[in-house]
Amino acid sequence: MANGQEHENEIANTESTQDAVPAEPASSDGPDGEGKSTAREYLESLVVTVILALFGTTFLIQAFKIPSSSMEDSLLIGDHLMVDKVGYGPGGMWSGLLPYVDVERDQIIVFRYPLDPTTYFVKRVIGIPGDRIRLENKEVYRNGERLMQDFAVHKSGDYNNFRDSFPDFISGAGFPDWMNEYRNYVKDGEIVVPEGKYFAMGDNRDMSSDSRYWGFVPRENIVGKPLILYWSFESTSEEYRESGAGNYLSRVVHVLLNFPQKTRWSRMFHIIR
Repeated sequence: MANGQEHENEIANTESTQDAVPAEPASSDGPDGEGKSTAREYLESLVVTVILALFGTTFLIQAFKIPSSSMEDSLLIGDHLMVDKVGYGPGGMWSGLLPYVDVERDQIIVFRYPLDPTTYFVKRVIGIPGDRIRLENKEVYRNGERLMQDFAVHKSGDYNNFRDSFPDFISGAGFPDWMNEYRNYVKDGEIVVPEGKYFAMGDNRDMSSDSRYWGFVPRENIVGKPLILYWSFESTSEEYRESGAGNYLSRVVHVLLNFPQKTRWSRMFHIIR
């Protein structure tokens, strides 16, 4: 892997829960009937709640957490997001009924990693279909204009030709599959984003595994756009990479013991842009 290449930028699902609010129990002539009625209504409320929660997390909104530094300082390790899964829907026959929108430049998106669709990534859209993209000495140029992006940061003191002056056919030898493909999209020293694809990059430009390394994001891989940061807890990437029931339990205990001190209260309910 080339020098300066990046932390992985996967994001993790978090389980969504919704409290059941039981309806008022129906009146009954006897204690046995009242008990059965109350139990039945609790059960019905629970079933409805579960159905609504499953529907919401499947079709409308989903919770994710950030386990890497590739979107700093916009998104930090330990940020928990609510992601709108409706806005970037497929449209078609439903386009007049649901609030579908186009994927726009400079928006943050959540998508399935093209090389492993079981993994979710979060990045910022730099190029939409038809855009011409190039990097020159860490500066991004889109359609011939240098982008003034105050959300982009450079935390590495080194310089890498492939990463910082993209596209570069010579220094990209460590990425053979993408090297062979992206030559087909380069014209006059710029990479042209094809139809149905998007060029995405992390805001932490020196530490992001993004379209420079593995290619375009297909439109069908885009899951949604983050809406709000509902909780943020100081964490490290290593904590999120540990697996197993024992590690999960230790993380839960760690959160419970350090909730007040390590919660980033100033980031609570932050609108994501």
